[in-house]
Amino acid sequence: MRYAVIGSALSGNKGAAAMLESAVQQISARDPQAHFVLLSMYPRSDAQQNVYPNMTVVDASPIQLGVVINSAALLHRLLPPLRATLEGAVPGLRAVVGADVLLDQGGITFVDGRGKFLIYNVASILPALFVRTPVVKCAQAMGPFREPLNRFAAKLLLPRMAAIVSRGAVTHEHLVELGVPNVTAGADLAFTLDVTEHDVEAARAAVDESFFASGDVVGVSPSAVLRKSAEARGEDYVGEVAALLDHVTGELGRPVFLVAHSARAHTDKAHNNDLPLCREIYARVQHKDRVLFVDDELSSQALRHLIGLCDVFVASRFHAMVSSLAMGVPTLVIGWSHKYREVLDMFGLAEWALKHEDATEDGVRARVTELVDQRDAVRVQVAESLPAVRAKALEQVDLILQVARG
Repeated sequence: MRYAVIGSALSGNKGAAAMLESAVQQISARDPQAHFVLLSMYPRSDAQQNVYPNMTVVDASPIQLGVVINSAALLHRLLPPLRATLEGAVPGLRAVVGADVLLDQGGITFVDGRGKFLIYNVASILPALFVRTPVVKCAQAMGPFREPLNRFAAKLLLPRMAAIVSRGAVTHEHLVELGVPNVTAGADLAFTLDVTEHDVEAARAAVDESFFASGDVVGVSPSAVLRKSAEARGEDYVGEVAALLDHVTGELGRPVFLVAHSARAHTDKAHNNDLPLCREIYARVQHKDRVLFVDDELSSQALRHLIGLCDVFVASRFHAMVSSLAMGVPTLVIGWSHKYREVLDMFGLAEWALKHEDATEDGVRARVTELVDQRDAVRVQVAESLPAVRAKALEQVDLILQVARG
């Protein structure tokens, strides 16, 4: 069967890569004839990074998706005599028309307060609705739906999905409250990402693993999204994170692995890219010899392997948190959305989630110290919960296959 995928990527946000590659791995294991077409926001870099022989990449960059593909899909619906011509001229349209199902892997969609992303959320699924290709919204965060425009768009479009997988209890409650009928409770598919020996070797080629030999490394994944929010409040986010690293290397006497979990090599643009932020943080830390920072774009699997070598982890990127939990590492989350807490809830660890706007410098230091002190108990709790979370994530693969088979 043929699967079109949108909302994820191989380059940039490695959480999006983890979702995409998990889908390719797990669906291919059940459907040996599976072929995937990625409608990519970064078609050139995604094509360069694609190692999957059963996946092709087509251009779905913002203008291409919002104007060309959506317009062509609408014309395809309204003017049947032009369908063959349109499909031949627009590869993105051809991919959606030829797919048995479209997988929408937007990590967080139709959420109040993210109005500028609503257009992309809508544009991602409209072409499939126009050409009558069923859509499965893979596990993701959604809601709340109180703002009029977001609520209107969600009530109009979400009931037309073939299936929606909520990524936690809070999202599920938002969708039920909205009256969406086609919702299944699930977990992030990235929990099922397989890390092969090849991925481990790639990580070892990029990083000297002797840094982790002491077994007491604290991983830290900052976020350009949080930086923007903090600076809007007049805060020095770079200084805050650098001070946290100094606290860990100094007061706690532990080395730090500084992780850019969203990374786009060869650009200083901050969208889906924490490398410029991490460079600034690294430049301001006092003990650079105690901080490991890889100034490069690593794969989601290589990052997951390296995160798994940490003793504890502090995450401000959602899928850095997922990788940390998936590798059994005790995790403190400093985030901006309900999407973090609802995943920690699956592990009974919601107490280890902090809202960034409420996270003072002293408060974060205290929580990191507490996590270090309680790491053994937290590690046991993660290990006990992980099999059920992974099984819940895998259930959506069967749902996807069911929809694709009609």
